Amino acid sequence: MPKLKRNHWLASAQPRSFTGLMGLYESNFRRFERLAPELELPFESATSQGEDAVLHLRVIERCRYTTTVNLTYWFGEGAAAHPDPDLTLRVYRDAELAEAIYCDARSRYAALAGVPNIDEDVLSEQWPRNLLLNKWLAYCLAQGHGFGGANRPRRQPADVSG
Repeated sequence: MPKLKRNHWLASAQPRSFTGLMGLYESNFRRFERLAPELELPFESATSQGEDAVLHLRVIERCRYTTTVNLTYWFGEGAAAHPDPDLTLRVYRDAELAEAIYCDARSRYAALAGVPNIDEDVLSEQWPRNLLLNKWLAYCLAQGHGFGGANRPRRQPADVSG
């Protein structure tokens, strides 16, 4: 299992300060960049089999400088299947920041339940959601997850026979 470097700058950042939050967004971006090195994300969805479970990444929206994605594990089968944790993040490629903008409050993990959505007080409410994202990205990397070129589905080439 690869050992992850501790982000000493982030550790010394003042929690719930604007500077600390921006540092957390930057750290999230660096970790997401390691998880999905091709930040243009040329696919709609992909999976990664790590040591723990299958990690699912789905592109929700693409804009000129940002991409919004959903990152989750799925537990259970059929109608009983549910995502957990279920995080939506926005990746700002130009600014090199990644922000958790949604966390499903129905999580089975007590630490995730009740984490408010982005519409509330941004500075105080974004901190726990993005700290969660930061730690989860580190966990996913430690479990061997990745969405590099080899892990994404390929489109079938167009039929050129004529």
